[in-house]
Amino acid sequence: MRRRLLFLLPAAVAAWLLPYGLGGYTMHVVDVAIIFAILAIGLGLTMGVAGQINLAQIAFFGVGAYTVAILTTQAGFGFWSAAALAVVAAIIAGLLVGIPALRMQSHYLGIVTLGLALGFINWVTNAEIAGRAEGISDIPVPPLFGIDLSSGYLFYYLELAVFVLALAFALFVTHSPLGRRLRAMRDDDLAAGALGAEIPLLRMTAFLLSGLYGGVAGVLYAGLIQFVAPETFNIGNMFLLLAMVIIGGRSSVIGCVIGALGLAFVREALLDVSVFAQLGYGVIVVLVVVFFPKGLAGLPGQVFRRTAGRRPQLAPFVPYQESATPDELVALEIEQVTKRFKGLVALQDVSLTVPAGQIRGIVGPNGSGKTTLFNVISGFYTPTSGRVRLAGTSVTGTALYRLSLKGVARTFQNLRLFEDLTVRDNILVALDRTRTSWTWRYLLMPWTVFRYDRGLRTTADGVLERFGLGDFADAIPRALPYGIQRRIEIARAMATGPALLLLDEPAAGLNGEEVRRLAEIVRSIRDSGVTVVVIEHNMGLVMSMCDHVTVLSGGRVIADGAPEDVAVDPSVVEAYLGDSMAAPTETEAEHEHADR
Repeated sequence: MRRRLLFLLPAAVAAWLLPYGLGGYTMHVVDVAIIFAILAIGLGLTMGVAGQINLAQIAFFGVGAYTVAILTTQAGFGFWSAAALAVVAAIIAGLLVGIPALRMQSHYLGIVTLGLALGFINWVTNAEIAGRAEGISDIPVPPLFGIDLSSGYLFYYLELAVFVLALAFALFVTHSPLGRRLRAMRDDDLAAGALGAEIPLLRMTAFLLSGLYGGVAGVLYAGLIQFVAPETFNIGNMFLLLAMVIIGGRSSVIGCVIGALGLAFVREALLDVSVFAQLGYGVIVVLVVVFFPKGLAGLPGQVFRRTAGRRPQLAPFVPYQESATPDELVALEIEQVTKRFKGLVALQDVSLTVPAGQIRGIVGPNGSGKTTLFNVISGFYTPTSGRVRLAGTSVTGTALYRLSLKGVARTFQNLRLFEDLTVRDNILVALDRTRTSWTWRYLLMPWTVFRYDRGLRTTADGVLERFGLGDFADAIPRALPYGIQRRIEIARAMATGPALLLLDEPAAGLNGEEVRRLAEIVRSIRDSGVTVVVIEHNMGLVMSMCDHVTVLSGGRVIADGAPEDVAVDPSVVEAYLGDSMAAPTETEAEHEHADR
């Protein structure tokens, strides 16, 4: 904290005194640079933090500026009432542009948002109300307690105040439970959904933030320049803004600001060679993406790597307190479930019942439908026919995040940790059970968010200590040994407080000692009152750990009973050693599809 204050105080003093050493034109350049910095923060939140490709940020900027211009010059509104409506209009535009994100991602979303931005530019160029190509002039100067904001020097202080608030709010969101969920969605939206994150609403929230910052920047621009025209909001400026974010570091709010301010001044210095400058920006962006993927914000971490201190150690697992479960309670019922993928029948009339407090093993040859069954239970797939019940309640077709809230947690055949979040943050994402509708508190009651986050961190430290992961709390998962990553994934699943835990091949890739520890952990989880269903190929582990075993082959249940009975069942022996091994009905590719 002291280091931050030592940095912030001189920066605040320098920002306050900056206008006293600048000429009028340079002051104007600084004013415009701050506006682009606010725009870059909004784009960084959407692209870098939430992982949503957004090439319409310049359109939100234009919506804010043009709304102020139209309302003040043609509808008789005062500047500040027009400004409030302009921010609302930009937020609405952000939500509308975000709708395609509900159905598509990656470059497809980029193409759609770029098309919408081009549509906006075409509209303002041809619409009479927007002044067509000539634009709108004579926008009134914002009134502010008698201060003459027509002066670029005085307007700077208004911009500075807004910029500080915008930056502080962005940093607050990024390091809050909402920010962690946005980053988890960026890293792996399916895994985030399995932990209770409402992915569609989170995507819309990202575009809402983008529209908010675009609207605020547009209001400031209209008040500063007092003139708006289509060329300000063209695609060239959109790609300049994109370059600012990529060069600065899209995952870092501070990096976005540094990139925006730096490139704004570089652009001004290269005005006389603007044609070559555009090419230069492109080359720099390519070089940054290839050699410094985290931008300028990531350079300190690449240049000054932390020296290794005490080597972190995996501590022993602390068993859960035992808790009895009623014998008559049924945790999971699957009734005549069938799942087809076009011509492929992955599951055919599968039925099974899992009593509460049991460890149920699901085994079978490769391609027998095990992972597809898990995906149906956990909401990744909707069954073609049949029903799934949890504790007697039908959950067939229930959304992924709703099943998590109902007490279903799972791990994955292929590890799906959030690899750009720390181990502690992975646990914090799972612990956070608030809904996206809780977001209004971030703006109106931030102190409640601070208090809630502090409680989450205390609980997360307890989860890490229980699973022996305390030394790895601040590590990035991808840098850790595979066995530790497996344990992190189980700890993360248990952090959701499940009633039903689905483990998909948890022993895959583990050595003998790690498998023994895994069995101890799973038994302790069962003894705490959590029902466990496990897919596993390690038959020694299945026979020693599971209370009951269900065998699948060709998408059907071929055996169901105690481990010792199933092991000698002729149909099971044939499934593992006979022709069914050579001709599975569900390919390995289907497994890969199930985990994406």
